[in-house]
Amino acid sequence: MPAITVDNLTKSYGQTLALEDLSFRVEEGEVFGFLGPNGAGKSTTINVVLDFIRPTAGEVTVLGLDAQAHSREIRSRTGVLPEGVETYDRLTARQHLEFAIDSKDADDEPEALLERVGLVDAIDKKAGGYSKGMSQRLMLAMALVGEPDLLILDEPSTGLDPNGAREMREIVREENARGATVFFSSHIMEQVEAVCDRVGILRDGEMVAVDTVEGLRDSVSGGTSLRVTVDRVDDETLQAVRSLPDVSDATTEDETTLVVQVDGSKTAVLSELEDRGIEVRDFTTREASLEDVFQSYTTGSEVEAQ
Repeated sequence: MPAITVDNLTKSYGQTLALEDLSFRVEEGEVFGFLGPNGAGKSTTINVVLDFIRPTAGEVTVLGLDAQAHSREIRSRTGVLPEGVETYDRLTARQHLEFAIDSKDADDEPEALLERVGLVDAIDKKAGGYSKGMSQRLMLAMALVGEPDLLILDEPSTGLDPNGAREMREIVREENARGATVFFSSHIMEQVEAVCDRVGILRDGEMVAVDTVEGLRDSVSGGTSLRVTVDRVDDETLQAVRSLPDVSDATTEDETTLVVQVDGSKTAVLSELEDRGIEVRDFTTREASLEDVFQSYTTGSEVEAQ
């Protein structure tokens, strides 16, 4: 059973169409990355899933329940870290967590939760004195209350330093290993690439791609960049490399450097050069990053959703 099912979801604000016939699934037990540029409709989608706003058309089910008819039960089984949420300045971390524990009728210990997010030393300090990163850690601890079946994390690494971001990723992995489904929205590609099983890319209110990170890489022409240092490059050699079956493009960076976009065998490129008497002095490869894929899908390029 999918943890989240979105079918033909449309949301408009007057004449502004935020989402249009959006459909996707988040499978139970997976970490699903949700990407899109600002204004793509990510927050609107999350708000509909949580029944904070109502859709104009379409259906959403969460944990097998209708998102509108059973929103209270869904929230009791869901941990949420919203983007831009603010803590209560006059309450301590302990008081924040006691409130969350009581509201979910859970039996968690505030100290244990704060230990997990690296904030236990500030347990009795009022949140008004917290840094942005400390506030983010506190909100993550609140999302973990009650061992939720579903975690919805919207820009969870905001305000965190590299160590904090790494610790957040470890918590995501731990929760997923426990059995939780994680819906992870972020604009930081490295975070998504490090923890997500599949990724959905949203553009202008429409899902333009859903696949594994590796699958998305494969969908982008020139998924691997091969940079070859040689003793010389002439036009005839350049054209021969461009004509190879797995090569989508080849250019010269200077008189001794060839940059080749290759979708398959890199050995064929090197062999072609050597067969032509070109001395290969060095070469490096770079796989297409998730950021490359994201740019390809969100800038109106020729790549289409799979």
